[in-house]
Amino acid sequence: MEEFVRLENLIGKDKVALFGTKKVAIFGIGGVGGYVCEGLARCGVGEFLLVDFDSVAKSNLNRQIIATNKTIGNKKVDIMKERIQSINQEAIVECLDICVNDTNINLIDFAKYDFVVDAIDMVSSKLLIIENAKRNNVNVISCMGTGKKLDPYQLKISDISKTQMCPLAKIIRKKLKDKNIKGVPVLYSTEKPKETKTKDIASIMFIPAIAGLLIANYVITKLGDL
Repeated sequence: MEEFVRLENLIGKDKVALFGTKKVAIFGIGGVGGYVCEGLARCGVGEFLLVDFDSVAKSNLNRQIIATNKTIGNKKVDIMKERIQSINQEAIVECLDICVNDTNINLIDFAKYDFVVDAIDMVSSKLLIIENAKRNNVNVISCMGTGKKLDPYQLKISDISKTQMCPLAKIIRKKLKDKNIKGVPVLYSTEKPKETKTKDIASIMFIPAIAGLLIANYVITKLGDL
């Protein structure tokens, strides 16, 4: 496929063809998840499940790749589906307009996916996603907090047990330990959260964007054994 010829030149046609057979579920199509989708689509991943209940809001304009003044009010999963298929017309994209919880998690057959990406903010949802992925022996990576951070050079991917400085990672680490769930790779920042004058969400576009692309790179590297 001509659209992936430069990728083929780098890693070979066989690897790019392999990506076309892979199925990835992305939970949370926001600042991080949107860039995960972008990276995977441009590497030729063949099938996506997009899970998010939210619509594009004006406050998303500072950081989310699908957020423009033309998309405000539209469902994030629908806008992301359109974007993925505008990049790779052969991609199969399924959308689930839900907020993941213990009453609807069974709607998702985790076993059919090659990789699961958790880019959701809610602790309870993150735990359900991780737990179900691990139960089905599916590769999973979870994104920790990217708010109140300014330094992209402090973003790291490691096992949840090795995280530090990130308040969200601390909570998830303890809850996974209580459930005896081990071996969960996460993206997190070692940067101390910046103190702000408001308790509202504070963010700059570079951190979630780079976090999303780092996760996409991790997924592609694992799927292709690069």
